[in-house]
Amino acid sequence: MVEQSFVPFESNASQSSDPVTMTASEHNRMQTTDDLTKLLDILPTHLRDRLIEHPELDRLVEVVMDLGRFPEARFPGRAEYLSDTPITKEDLAESTQKVGDFGGDNRAGIEKTLHRISAIRNRRGEVIGLTCRVGRAIFGTIGMIRDLVESGRSILMLGRPGVGKTTALREIARVLADELDKRVVIIDTSNEIAGDGDVPHPAIGRARRMQVARPELQHQVMIEAVENHMPEVIVIDEIGTELEALAARTIAERGVQLVGTAHGNKLENLIKNPTLSDLVGGIQSVTLGDEEARRRGSQKSVLERKAPPTFDIAVEMAERQKWVVHEEVSDTIDLLLRGRQPSPQTRATDDEGNITITHETPQPEPGKTRLKALPDSGGYSDSMQARGWRSTGRMKAVASSTNVRTLTPEQQSFERMLDESLGRTFDSMESESFPGPNGEELPLHVYPYGVSRQQLDQVIRTLNLPIHLTKDMEGADAVLALRSHVKNHAKLRHLAKTRQIPIHTVKSNNVPQIAIALRRLLNMEEPGLPSEAELSLIVRGDNEDEMEALEEARLAVEQIVIPKGQPVELLPRSSTVRKMQHELVEHYRLTSRSFGEEPNRRLRIYPA
Repeated sequence: MVEQSFVPFESNASQSSDPVTMTASEHNRMQTTDDLTKLLDILPTHLRDRLIEHPELDRLVEVVMDLGRFPEARFPGRAEYLSDTPITKEDLAESTQKVGDFGGDNRAGIEKTLHRISAIRNRRGEVIGLTCRVGRAIFGTIGMIRDLVESGRSILMLGRPGVGKTTALREIARVLADELDKRVVIIDTSNEIAGDGDVPHPAIGRARRMQVARPELQHQVMIEAVENHMPEVIVIDEIGTELEALAARTIAERGVQLVGTAHGNKLENLIKNPTLSDLVGGIQSVTLGDEEARRRGSQKSVLERKAPPTFDIAVEMAERQKWVVHEEVSDTIDLLLRGRQPSPQTRATDDEGNITITHETPQPEPGKTRLKALPDSGGYSDSMQARGWRSTGRMKAVASSTNVRTLTPEQQSFERMLDESLGRTFDSMESESFPGPNGEELPLHVYPYGVSRQQLDQVIRTLNLPIHLTKDMEGADAVLALRSHVKNHAKLRHLAKTRQIPIHTVKSNNVPQIAIALRRLLNMEEPGLPSEAELSLIVRGDNEDEMEALEEARLAVEQIVIPKGQPVELLPRSSTVRKMQHELVEHYRLTSRSFGEEPNRRLRIYPA
């Protein structure tokens, strides 16, 4: 994990390019403007008086009034009743008369404020509930992505309701207009960004605001803004329909920077949403030719991105102080469609305003591996004959270190050693320069042909091998291909011969075969060892228990340790049988140790 820290930019156009140090008091002082008094004024008198005296008034999120129910005040993480008297029609009528007109989306506002009043109506159209949401202008909220805003690239903000998308959008518009001197137009469908009334709220700075008569006309106003007002930046809140997504693409293709929000917590949500998938380039099913399918090691029918994404950058607002940034949306979408996990930035800010950027190494999601592990059988398929230890389902992967406090001292020592082992990466090896099998420097660049890339990644990561997979044969040090494909592919053999690249083959597309081929490619195989783990060459006699113990160890390695990168603890065995299990594990270039006291002494197998 790579980590770096910096402090946010001062809100001063003359110094916007230089990082400055900001104390906690300065950070808090510049933070919030909410005009809370104007929101309290629309509430019934008995509720207003109760809220004015509330000790947490400055943290109020919204007030909810439903006909025949007790009124609620909601704060971050909790809610409380404001009165023991239910809300009446008179209370609702008193509040609705003090706000602006409700639009087609049943939202209204208070002039020159950012507060939002949303109505719930019955079947006759009468208001029977109100949600009075506090609108706050929080300055300095975009310090985490200030560099991205200044880049001029289009940004898409994602997150659950209430996480601060609109607040961030408002601050981005102000920074672009006031500090970067750009022509900014806000498409304000619900008057939520710039407030209610004809005069926009000062929180948007010099940015201009276009109101939308009805929500279904938002896409038309988006196009009108580009055609009539010559903006450099367009800010849009809540892109939610296919027409709005198409309008956003049209705007982006005209060279205008887009900053918008969309429904969904993560980019994966947009991929699965046919209405909004065009924002990330659109998804289409493609049938590959035989040649390309073999090269990728995939099925012939795959999902691919249809076009360049509308937005260049995506920001997933996981929490108010923690955002996940995808700087290249196109690369992230391509990785997700191929079943691989991206490595985005995670940006977080502390109470003093200091920002930390980390790059997390992607981890395989549970259930995504092609080896179908069964939870009650230690990861083994039903096709195997269920007898002995296999029928009991007693062999399990060693538990994670989340329960270290309840472990014995011996188990705690094991978990600490395991964490250190799993925390290793090949970065330290890359800093050294040592030759590979043909004199080339490691890591070795391998071009896979017809071999499952997902299983290759699993083996390389688990065994910690100095190998990088490449999509380009030009930069490859070796080719790893299925033997059956090489026989029928004269062009591949010719290209490899022309470029003097050796071809290594595997018999079949499974983890043990791939592991053996990669170790042989790195000259890690010792002379005299069999090409595969043949149990008959390791067993000392004809005892069926010995064969069963070796089969247990082999399946544990091939179906849990290598594919999942997890340690496994085997069943108790005699010292003679454990020695044979140790030999078998060494064949896979893995580590094993014996633990426990006789007669319960047993083997633990660790990832490399």
